[in-house]
Amino acid sequence: MKIAVIGATGLVGQKMLQVLAERNLPIDELIVAASERSIGKKTLFKGKEYTLISVEDAIEKRPDIAIFSAGADASLKYAPLFAEKGTYVVDNSSAWRKKEGIPLVVPEINASDINADTHIIANPNCSTIGLVMALAPMHRRYGIKRIVVSTYQSVSGSGIKGLNQLHCEQRGEKAENPAYPHQIHENIIPHGGNFLEDGNTTEEEKLIFETNKILHSNIAVSATVARVPAYGGHSESVNVEFSQPYDVQEIRKILENTPGVIVADNPSENLYPTPLMAYDKDEVFVGRMRRDNSIENGFNFWVVTDNIRKGAATNAVEIAEYLFHSLKFRVES
Repeated sequence: MKIAVIGATGLVGQKMLQVLAERNLPIDELIVAASERSIGKKTLFKGKEYTLISVEDAIEKRPDIAIFSAGADASLKYAPLFAEKGTYVVDNSSAWRKKEGIPLVVPEINASDINADTHIIANPNCSTIGLVMALAPMHRRYGIKRIVVSTYQSVSGSGIKGLNQLHCEQRGEKAENPAYPHQIHENIIPHGGNFLEDGNTTEEEKLIFETNKILHSNIAVSATVARVPAYGGHSESVNVEFSQPYDVQEIRKILENTPGVIVADNPSENLYPTPLMAYDKDEVFVGRMRRDNSIENGFNFWVVTDNIRKGAATNAVEIAEYLFHSLKFRVES
């Protein structure tokens, strides 16, 4: 099997290579591609050096699967060219998420949306993935009418630019190419993405749209996105209104038995999810579960996800694993 990683030098691209190595997917040939300025440079995979090639050259190698983390413009340009060659593309950008006929997939929830004719698969936004991992089993059991979610997103969600801005400001320096319009060090910025005409941002709109596409639902969603000065890990405060009466302890048991979810919820011992708890882990952590007495069938919880791993790289690799196992890719000997 041939696998290509497109955008292999970026923060998420490097994590994709790490996760591919850790999960030991049977790769006969690895192809690493990046932008023109990185062509010819080397990157490591399982202790071996690989030379970065152009995306055009990667297309001609006809990989079975190409995992993209190169931005929306590159995905719109190159993903169809890979697909024309028979490659299955797993795209981490926002380019294809809203396209009709393109599945938006969290494998634990809706891998069945993929079929043999699906040559482009969209990877959801990092905040959406953690949210729906917790929501999906609740929605199956009780039905969700409305969600109010506020995010506390780390700077790694803005890539190297975000990390660099925080590093510079911590040293008392000004970043040359800042990711945010305001200082992030010792600050919180209620702004993610670009502002839309209705006052929402593009990051908020992603949470609203993607949640319903993944869950095949029509849930009312209200979202507020904030950027916080944490290096990694996206946290979310979530308020849910169910369609019917529910039991908190049953929800706890449901989540404890949900693959990919870890319940960390013991207030008497100050146990609740934090970004450090989720660091470099693939699981989604849920805690602070409690009844919302201000509304009928209201429920509150807190969820934390490593946005670079499960929120991006791991979810994409899991889609590649699903493709491999379900569609039985094999390279002929």
